[in-house]
Amino acid sequence: MNTAEREIISARVVNAPRELVWKAWTDPQILARWWGPQGFTNTFHEFDLRPAGSWRFTMHGPDGADYPNASIFLEIVKPERILFNHVSSPAFQVTTTFESQGTKTKITFHMLFPTAADCEKVKSFIPRANEQNFDRLEAQLQKMN
Repeated sequence: MNTAEREIISARVVNAPRELVWKAWTDPQILARWWGPQGFTNTFHEFDLRPAGSWRFTMHGPDGADYPNASIFLEIVKPERILFNHVSSPAFQVTTTFESQGTKTKITFHMLFPTAADCEKVKSFIPRANEQNFDRLEAQLQKMN
């Protein structure tokens, strides 16, 4: 099966050093402030950043709806890569990489779905949501600089 049909890749170069970007992704108090599309807030229930550790949280949508999320971390390579399985629906695997580019950092957020049909169901809104997530991260990084 062609992997391209099962994946969504979002990337951005942010104006912050890799160590700061890593902190924004791995400190649950900071991560909870910016994670998710515009207008969403988060309640983190568990954030155990280690292989086999759980990340459980509820995203609160601007429409008042709650979206429970559960993930299991598979690999943590500080400050280069985080790999986890999003095990609540829709299921997918995420590989996030952090690449230094001088004083900036290139972040690549790679989502891999079990089937092309699973990927197709979310392709209409996930790329836009990921861009909004990056926007919120950049705003958070400016506050941290």
